[in-house]
Amino acid sequence: MNDKISATKLFPVQGQTPESAEEIIQYVYQALKAKGHDPIMQLVGYIISGDPTYITSFNNARSLIKRVERDEILEEFVRFYVEQHEKG
Repeated sequence: MNDKISATKLFPVQGQTPESAEEIIQYVYQALKAKGHDPIMQLVGYIISGDPTYITSFNNARSLIKRVERDEILEEFVRFYVEQHEKG
C-alpha cells in the first residue's frame, strides 16, 4: 500500500474555534507566525494601542482577538509568566 495514502492526516474541525483567552492567544500567535510576523511584537503593539491592524486577518485571527479584552490578554500573559517562574 502506498505510504502517502495510508498516512494519517489531521484536518481542522469545521466550526470549532478557540473560546478561552488562552486558546485565542495561541491561535492568533500561530497565525501571526505563519504569516512571517514577529508574534510577540505584534501582540504587544495590539495590547498597547488597541489597534487591531497589528493582528493579521489570516485564519480569522483579527476577529478572534477582538473577542478578548486587552486586559484579559495581559492577565493571561502575567499568569503564564508567574506560573512558569514558580515551577523553578
